[in-house]
Amino acid sequence: MASSLICSETQSRVSSVLNRDVKQFGKKFMFDSNEETCWNSDQGECQWVSLDFPKSVRVSELQVQFQGGFSAKTCRIEGCPKDGDCTVLSSFYPEDNNSLQISFKLSVFPIQEAPAVDKIKIIFENSADFFGRIIVYSLDILGETAS
Repeated sequence: MASSLICSETQSRVSSVLNRDVKQFGKKFMFDSNEETCWNSDQGECQWVSLDFPKSVRVSELQVQFQGGFSAKTCRIEGCPKDGDCTVLSSFYPEDNNSLQISFKLSVFPIQEAPAVDKIKIIFENSADFFGRIIVYSLDILGETAS
C-alpha cells in the first residue's frame, strides 16, 4: 500500500521563492496541509522542486495542487539513485486549475514501474503565467520504501 514518502527527514529544495519572501511563500507551505498557504516561485522558466529522501524509495503517485493561472503546462519527474545519474520517471501535462491532481493508474500523470531512487526532482518546464511563476498549494509523493 502506497503512503506518503515525505517525512520530517526529507530534505526539500526549490528553484526560487517570490521576492525571496520565504516567511510568506516558502517551500514548507507545500507540505503543511493548510489550504491557505503555498509555495510561490519567482518569475523565470523551468522552476523545480527537489526532494531528498532518507531511504531509497519507489514512487507510485504524485499529488499536486496548483493555483489556476499559475500552474505548469509541461512537467517531468526525474529520479536519482544515491550515486547515479538522474533519469526521467514520467512526463505529465497538468490542467490549469485549482484542483488536486493525482497521478496513479487511471490518472493524469502515470508513473509506471519506477526504479528505486533517493532523490526526486519535479521540473515545471513552463508556466501558464506569462512571467513563468508557479504556485503550489500542496505536493505529496506516495510510494513505498525500497527493500
